[in-house]
Amino acid sequence: MARKMKTMDGNHAAAHASYAFSDVAAIYPITPSSVMAEATDEWATQGRKNIFGQEVQVTEMQSEAGAAGAVHGSLAAGALTTTYTASQGLLLMIPNLYKIAGEQLPGVINVSARALASHALCIFGDHSDVMACRQTGCAMLCESSVQEVMDLTPVAHLAAIKGKVPFINFFDGFRTSHEIQKIETWDYEDLKDMADMDAIAEFRNRALNPNHPCQRGSAQNPDIFFQAREACNPYYDALPAIVQEYMDKVNAKIGTDYKLFNYYGAPDADRVIVAMGSVNDTIEETIDYLAAAGKKVGVVKVRLYRPFCAQALVDAIPDSVKYINVLDRTKEPGSLGEPLYLDVVAALKGTKFDGVKINSGRYGLGSKDTTPAQVVAVFENEAKPKFTIGIVDDVTGLSLEVGAPLVTTPEGTINCKFWGLGADGTVGANKNSIKIIGDNTDMYAQAYFDYDSKKSGGVTMSHLRFGKKPIKSTYLIHKANFVACHNPSYVNKYNMVQELVDGGTFLLNCPWTAEELDKHLPGQVKAFIANHDIKFYTIDGIKIGKEIGLGGRIN
Repeated sequence: MARKMKTMDGNHAAAHASYAFSDVAAIYPITPSSVMAEATDEWATQGRKNIFGQEVQVTEMQSEAGAAGAVHGSLAAGALTTTYTASQGLLLMIPNLYKIAGEQLPGVINVSARALASHALCIFGDHSDVMACRQTGCAMLCESSVQEVMDLTPVAHLAAIKGKVPFINFFDGFRTSHEIQKIETWDYEDLKDMADMDAIAEFRNRALNPNHPCQRGSAQNPDIFFQAREACNPYYDALPAIVQEYMDKVNAKIGTDYKLFNYYGAPDADRVIVAMGSVNDTIEETIDYLAAAGKKVGVVKVRLYRPFCAQALVDAIPDSVKYINVLDRTKEPGSLGEPLYLDVVAALKGTKFDGVKINSGRYGLGSKDTTPAQVVAVFENEAKPKFTIGIVDDVTGLSLEVGAPLVTTPEGTINCKFWGLGADGTVGANKNSIKIIGDNTDMYAQAYFDYDSKKSGGVTMSHLRFGKKPIKSTYLIHKANFVACHNPSYVNKYNMVQELVDGGTFLLNCPWTAEELDKHLPGQVKAFIANHDIKFYTIDGIKIGKEIGLGGRIN
């Protein structure tokens, strides 16, 4: 089945798929999930119809706790309901998540996973929020890329309806939620075709209704509470098969091979990483690079995290494995290991992999960048049972030694980096640029925006890639074909030209003449330009902006 290609970010991909299955969306905005609620509200206002031929009813509450309460009430009344949240917002929903799961209501909470405030506030991405919900009774489905968010969000909705279990459908905050990619999109007729209308009718018929009253939300005493609590077991036992059934329906429609755990790499790999989220794309790209050098490595990508299906994990791992390194994007101080690691150890105990060494690693907290060189260090790790990557841990010495930076992007990919000042329009202009490239050429396109939480007035770095091959590089650009500096003061503060490949192009926005350039440019910048055959251009964007009435927006 041929699908339309469109350039969008992960939040829009999740909103597009969830809108199809939702009667109601109860929302409260929180970074980086707000875009999902915003898009849903916009589409409902424009009159977009879901698969039932109606606009989604969008209601904004006064907090995430209120949004979760509204989701609970709406589901109890027989409306398929979703919400969008992250971080502390998700934590405020936890009391209601227990109730929604306990009452077998098929809600979906779409989460762009974000760090929780601990020693400091951090608005950037990791899995500490979703990991705080793994005991609530919600199923948990994870996506690794913008395309996967589009493909698998329907699985969360459809499996929730048929399995009678609510889902937390999550993906990495910022790295997936805000990354722009050219992807294939769903047609709502195909989504409607996969929906179990009988299960939806049964859900609506179970709604609280004065015409057929039933008892919900009672209080129970020690004589029966435990027995009633155990009665949900068959639903959780059956759920992995239901999720796989809908993954198979998706596979049949679009030619993919989604499983509860997907393996990528050498069939006879001796070193395997187990991970969740956007790091999987970087790992895949690194595996391709290492395979070309004859290395036998692989990755197991976790998709259904709860309920955790041990047999599906065992089936995904090659028999030849000698070392397994599990990567967690969260930190639980005082625990024997991070959550995914503990699940993997428990799942493999007593299986054919009982004797395989399993190490526990932390990565990517607060959107810390994870590069191919770090992935290589993980594959090579045999000695450290607990480790970190992406930082130099000079306190507890857990960090792995990382080798020289690697270039693993597909040959022919053009890498561009733009340095801007928050609110000068650089990010907005680059969003437009990548959408023009993605939607009007046959090239694959990717954009990611790296900026300080102040945004306005802070440094912004826009990372754009485009080329003829799919782009899996979920990390920042450090070797670019083109670098633009939109604020002349940066040339004295940051190493920008040093990130260019030989023969690359450097564009500087400044009002300087040739003589002034010679005076203002640092010596090492001039030396690098000369020694590496860099093409150097200048433009006076501020002057042009004023002349044509743009003011300070020099984009």
